[in-house]
Amino acid sequence: MKNVMAVNDQIFEQLDKLRGSKTVIVGVGQILKGDDGAGPLVCRQLQNKSCAEVIDAATVPENYIQTIIKKAPRNLVIIDAIDFAAPAGTIKIFKPQQLDSLVLSTHVLSPHLFVDMIKKQIEVEVCFIGIQPAQIGLGQPLSAEVTRAVQWLVDILAGIFPGPSKSVQS
Repeated sequence: MKNVMAVNDQIFEQLDKLRGSKTVIVGVGQILKGDDGAGPLVCRQLQNKSCAEVIDAATVPENYIQTIIKKAPRNLVIIDAIDFAAPAGTIKIFKPQQLDSLVLSTHVLSPHLFVDMIKKQIEVEVCFIGIQPAQIGLGQPLSAEVTRAVQWLVDILAGIFPGPSKSVQS
Protein backbone atom coordinates (compact mmCIF):
# COMPACT_ATOMS: atom_id res chain seq x y z
CA MET A 1 0.00 0.00 0.00
CA LYS A 2 2.88 2.39 0.75
CA ASN A 3 4.24 1.81 -2.76
CA VAL A 4 0.87 2.75 -4.32
CA MET A 5 0.76 5.91 -2.20
CA ALA A 6 4.27 6.89 -3.32
CA VAL A 7 3.35 6.36 -6.99
CA ASN A 8 0.14 8.36 -6.56
CA ASP A 9 2.10 11.18 -4.92
CA GLN A 10 4.54 11.22 -7.87
CA ILE A 11 1.67 11.37 -10.37
CA PHE A 12 0.02 14.19 -8.41
CA GLU A 13 3.30 16.14 -8.35
CA GLN A 14 3.73 15.75 -12.12
CA LEU A 15 0.16 16.83 -12.85
CA ASP A 16 0.18 19.62 -10.28
CA LYS A 17 2.83 21.39 -12.40
CA LEU A 18 0.06 22.02 -14.94
CA ARG A 19 -2.06 23.99 -12.45
CA GLY A 20 -3.05 27.41 -13.76
CA SER A 21 -2.07 26.68 -17.37
CA LYS A 22 -4.42 26.33 -20.32
CA THR A 23 -4.92 22.59 -20.62
CA VAL A 24 -6.96 20.28 -22.82
CA ILE A 25 -7.76 16.82 -21.43
CA VAL A 26 -8.61 14.14 -24.01
CA GLY A 27 -10.09 10.77 -23.09
CA VAL A 28 -9.53 7.95 -25.57
CA GLY A 29 -11.05 4.48 -25.58
CA GLN A 30 -14.04 2.27 -26.26
CA ILE A 31 -16.59 2.25 -23.42
CA LEU A 32 -18.09 -1.01 -24.72
CA LYS A 33 -14.81 -2.83 -24.04
CA GLY A 34 -14.48 -2.85 -20.26
CA ASP A 35 -11.42 -1.02 -18.97
CA ASP A 36 -10.66 0.38 -22.43
CA GLY A 37 -13.36 2.98 -21.63
CA ALA A 38 -11.35 4.50 -18.76
CA GLY A 39 -10.29 7.63 -20.71
CA PRO A 40 -13.81 8.62 -21.84
CA LEU A 41 -15.15 7.81 -18.37
CA VAL A 42 -12.67 10.21 -16.75
CA CYS A 43 -13.81 12.93 -19.17
CA ARG A 44 -17.48 12.29 -18.51
CA GLN A 45 -16.95 12.45 -14.76
CA LEU A 46 -14.89 15.66 -15.07
CA GLN A 47 -17.78 17.52 -16.70
CA ASN A 48 -18.80 20.48 -14.56
CA LYS A 49 -15.94 19.77 -12.14
CA SER A 50 -12.94 21.17 -14.03
CA CYS A 51 -11.97 24.40 -15.78
CA ALA A 52 -9.83 22.47 -18.26
CA GLU A 53 -11.21 21.85 -21.73
CA VAL A 54 -12.40 18.23 -21.70
CA ILE A 55 -12.78 16.16 -24.87
CA ASP A 56 -14.28 12.67 -24.88
CA ALA A 57 -12.66 11.49 -28.13
CA ALA A 58 -13.83 7.88 -27.77
CA THR A 59 -11.99 5.84 -30.43
CA VAL A 60 -11.40 8.72 -32.86
CA PRO A 61 -8.96 11.22 -31.32
CA GLU A 62 -7.90 12.21 -34.85
CA ASN A 63 -11.33 13.84 -35.30
CA TYR A 64 -10.35 16.40 -32.64
CA ILE A 65 -6.95 17.49 -33.98
CA GLN A 66 -8.28 20.77 -35.40
CA THR A 67 -10.37 21.42 -32.28
CA ILE A 68 -7.27 21.04 -30.11
CA ILE A 69 -5.18 23.23 -32.43
CA LYS A 70 -7.83 26.00 -32.36
CA LYS A 71 -7.90 25.92 -28.56
CA ALA A 72 -4.09 26.34 -28.53
CA PRO A 73 -3.52 24.84 -25.06
CA ARG A 74 -0.19 25.02 -23.28
CA ASN A 75 -0.67 21.40 -22.18
CA LEU A 76 -2.39 18.41 -23.72
CA VAL A 77 -3.22 15.51 -21.39
CA ILE A 78 -4.37 12.30 -23.08
CA ILE A 79 -5.94 9.59 -20.91
CA ASP A 80 -6.12 6.04 -22.24
CA ALA A 81 -5.98 2.40 -21.24
CA ILE A 82 -2.40 1.30 -21.84
CA ASP A 83 -0.96 -2.15 -21.22
CA PHE A 84 2.38 -1.51 -19.54
CA ALA A 85 2.47 -4.82 -17.66
CA ALA A 86 1.54 -3.44 -14.25
CA PRO A 87 -1.19 -4.44 -11.79
CA ALA A 88 -4.68 -3.51 -13.01
CA GLY A 89 -5.65 0.05 -12.13
CA THR A 90 -2.07 1.31 -11.97
CA ILE A 91 -1.70 4.83 -13.35
CA LYS A 92 1.47 6.00 -15.08
CA ILE A 93 2.44 9.14 -16.98
CA PHE A 94 4.19 8.70 -20.33
CA LYS A 95 5.79 11.01 -22.87
CA PRO A 96 4.62 10.35 -26.46
CA GLN A 97 7.90 8.73 -27.52
CA GLN A 98 7.56 6.13 -24.75
CA LEU A 99 4.36 4.72 -26.25
CA ASP A 100 5.80 3.20 -29.40
CA SER A 101 6.46 -0.15 -27.73
CA LEU A 102 3.28 -0.35 -25.63
CA VAL A 103 -0.15 -1.78 -26.38
CA LEU A 104 -2.75 0.96 -26.61
CA SER A 105 -6.48 0.66 -26.81
CA THR A 106 -8.63 0.86 -29.89
CA HIS A 107 -7.40 3.83 -31.92
CA VAL A 108 -6.75 3.80 -35.61
CA LEU A 109 -4.13 6.56 -35.61
CA SER A 110 -0.95 5.99 -33.64
CA PRO A 111 -0.65 8.27 -30.60
CA HIS A 112 2.74 9.46 -31.80
CA LEU A 113 1.33 10.53 -35.18
CA PHE A 114 -1.67 12.16 -33.46
CA VAL A 115 0.66 14.25 -31.29
CA ASP A 116 3.01 15.06 -34.19
CA MET A 117 0.11 16.44 -36.24
CA ILE A 118 -0.86 18.76 -33.39
CA LYS A 119 2.71 19.81 -32.60
CA LYS A 120 3.28 20.83 -36.23
CA GLN A 121 0.66 23.54 -35.73
CA ILE A 122 1.04 24.66 -32.11
CA GLU A 123 3.58 24.56 -29.33
CA VAL A 124 2.17 22.25 -26.67
CA GLU A 125 3.50 20.00 -23.93
CA VAL A 126 1.98 16.53 -24.15
CA CYS A 127 1.63 13.78 -21.59
CA PHE A 128 -0.26 10.53 -21.70
CA ILE A 129 -1.87 9.19 -18.57
CA GLY A 130 -2.03 5.43 -18.91
CA ILE A 131 -4.34 3.29 -16.83
CA GLN A 132 -3.44 -0.40 -16.78
CA PRO A 133 -6.52 -2.38 -17.85
CA ALA A 134 -7.62 -5.71 -16.37
CA GLN A 135 -10.20 -6.61 -19.00
CA ILE A 136 -10.88 -5.14 -22.43
CA GLY A 137 -13.25 -7.67 -23.96
CA LEU A 138 -16.37 -6.49 -25.77
CA GLY A 139 -19.29 -6.25 -23.35
CA GLN A 140 -17.17 -6.57 -20.21
CA PRO A 141 -17.74 -4.12 -17.35
CA LEU A 142 -15.14 -1.79 -15.93
CA SER A 143 -13.02 -3.67 -13.40
CA ALA A 144 -13.04 -2.63 -9.75
CA GLU A 145 -9.34 -1.67 -9.96
CA VAL A 146 -9.85 0.62 -12.96
CA THR A 147 -13.01 2.08 -11.44
CA ARG A 148 -10.95 3.13 -8.39
CA ALA A 149 -8.18 4.53 -10.64
CA VAL A 150 -10.70 6.55 -12.67
CA GLN A 151 -12.23 8.05 -9.52
CA TRP A 152 -8.82 8.92 -8.08
CA LEU A 153 -7.77 10.56 -11.35
CA VAL A 154 -11.03 12.53 -11.62
CA ASP A 155 -10.56 13.81 -8.06
CA ILE A 156 -6.94 14.82 -8.75
CA LEU A 157 -7.71 16.57 -12.06
CA ALA A 158 -10.76 18.36 -10.60
CA GLY A 159 -8.52 19.61 -7.78
CA ILE A 160 -5.78 20.82 -10.12
CA PHE A 161 -8.24 22.41 -12.58
CA PRO A 162 -11.18 23.42 -10.36
CA GLY A 163 -14.36 24.88 -11.81
CA PRO A 164 -16.84 23.97 -14.53
CA SER A 165 -15.39 22.36 -17.65
CA LYS A 166 -15.96 23.21 -21.27
CA SER A 167 -16.70 19.78 -22.72
CA VAL A 168 -16.63 18.49 -26.26
CA GLN A 169 -18.51 15.22 -26.75
CA SER A 170 -17.82 12.56 -29.35
